[in-house]
Amino acid sequence: MKVVGVIPARMASTRFPGKPLAPILGIPMIEHVYRRSALSRSLSAVSVATCDDEIAKVVEDFGGEAIMTDACHERCTDRVAEAMEDRDADIIVIIQGDEPMVRPEMIEQAVQPMLEEPALDCVNLMAAIGDPRDFHDPNEVKVVCDTRGYALYFSREPIPSEKKYGKPVTVYRQVCIMPFRREFLFTYTKLPPTPLEIIESVDMLRVLEHGYRIRMVLTDYETCSVDTPGDLEYVEQAMKNDPLVGRYAR
Repeated sequence: MKVVGVIPARMASTRFPGKPLAPILGIPMIEHVYRRSALSRSLSAVSVATCDDEIAKVVEDFGGEAIMTDACHERCTDRVAEAMEDRDADIIVIIQGDEPMVRPEMIEQAVQPMLEEPALDCVNLMAAIGDPRDFHDPNEVKVVCDTRGYALYFSREPIPSEKKYGKPVTVYRQVCIMPFRREFLFTYTKLPPTPLEIIESVDMLRVLEHGYRIRMVLTDYETCSVDTPGDLEYVEQAMKNDPLVGRYAR
């Protein structure tokens, strides 16, 4: 099966404009995401889907592939679908451009269930939340699952409730590595947006609200998505001793 990674990226982030080109250890964030993703044995190709010439130029300058897309997309899934419309792939892995600590093993963890189970249309990674501040941070998308590991709901609010249980409970956040079967990605983009998707501003709720399922896969790798300049500072400190950086730093 042909598995490709696509990194959607745009300059006009509402929370942190221009963040794909923000430097981390002297390297643009988008380059970290690209190079670390390209180390995955699961992927036969990696590209960046963008509507911004600035991002495309940076990607091409470091030897990556950039695919230009329309500027009108509000959802990363729509941008990726346009980028892959005329390209061959069995599985398309969406890798968010604000995950500079992504590890190649995480991509392999996300893809493996789809290789083993032909009926799976979509997989998401998730990770346990250790810091209570992250549990209450609206930039972190939380997820709850059923007993078989399928997503029940995603929210930017703290779920499940802490108030009624009163005992320690493991809570999880979505990690934005999302493999789709090619045909299902295009099915998804043709589905009308749904109320909960709009309320929560979480793409994956459209899948659930239309009656499809998402298999969640737990990863033990610790990462931090960059939503604010403060996140960028934290990530730069965390990556200073990351041996993976040495495999691609120029």
